[in-house]
Amino acid sequence: MFNKVAIIGIGLIGSSLAQAIARGQLAKEVSISDKNEAYLQEAEKLGLGTHYSSDPVIAVKDADLVILCTPVGAYKAIVEQIAASLAPKSILTDVGSVKGHVVKTLADLLPDHVEFVPGHPISGSENSGPSAGYAELFDNRWCILTPAERSSDAGVEKLQRFWEAVGSDVEVMDAEHHDMVLAITSHLPHLIAYNIVGTADHLESVTKSEVIKFSAGGFRDFTRIAASDPEMWRDVFLTNREAVMEMLGRFSEDLSMLQRAVRFGDGEMLEELFTRTRNIRRSIIDAGQEIDAPDFGRQVVVPEDETGDE
Repeated sequence: MFNKVAIIGIGLIGSSLAQAIARGQLAKEVSISDKNEAYLQEAEKLGLGTHYSSDPVIAVKDADLVILCTPVGAYKAIVEQIAASLAPKSILTDVGSVKGHVVKTLADLLPDHVEFVPGHPISGSENSGPSAGYAELFDNRWCILTPAERSSDAGVEKLQRFWEAVGSDVEVMDAEHHDMVLAITSHLPHLIAYNIVGTADHLESVTKSEVIKFSAGGFRDFTRIAASDPEMWRDVFLTNREAVMEMLGRFSEDLSMLQRAVRFGDGEMLEELFTRTRNIRRSIIDAGQEIDAPDFGRQVVVPEDETGDE
């Protein structure tokens, strides 16, 4: 599909993209750039690309697709560096979890001869780094494209075909609508998880309790989310603060209602809420976005030396 793809940032998403591109033979060359020299060396050892450089300007030379896979807060500085080196008719896209900020920040930095089509693959894990990536990360997961005013129909269509080729289902929507939807489905859950795990850590250290030792399944699931990349999620909350604050306000109101139900013994209200939320879980499974398993569909990989196998 492309002669040369440049991936700027080779963490979990960048690494998975490189492997998915190789699996589908979607590019003749894959140029990888990252400011972290250790990541670059790791990527080269894994054979994720054909070229490696800590300088994004070198990486994007002659690339017809450039994908920003760094934390959103780094986008502006990177685009200011590479803008003059982007090839005519090339496509610049990204994988960030916030889209309104990306459109507003980058649109005016790009030359007219570059297509700009922001994107967001809704897939990932709490792990990071080149070794965390795998080609199947995007299979049967959604990727949302949020075209800017300058995005052409041809550019959007080509990028849509690219994401479909790496395994994703694609939806196109307005950037602001995307940010509101993701605020409730992703950003707020992460904020809550960070807060709950932080509270438990505080209790553990202050009261010398056994919160960690006797963590039940619910708390363990929160710790998985709260183990996500700190830099990336810092930027998400700073760049999507309006939508997050609105959803946080709604959540606080609902939490107050739940607090009153517990305080006054309103079992009917509690059961009604728990029934509705259980149905949401079933809807997610029926939509193919999860499987019905005790471990929430997340496979545990056991090292070979612990299985007894050769």
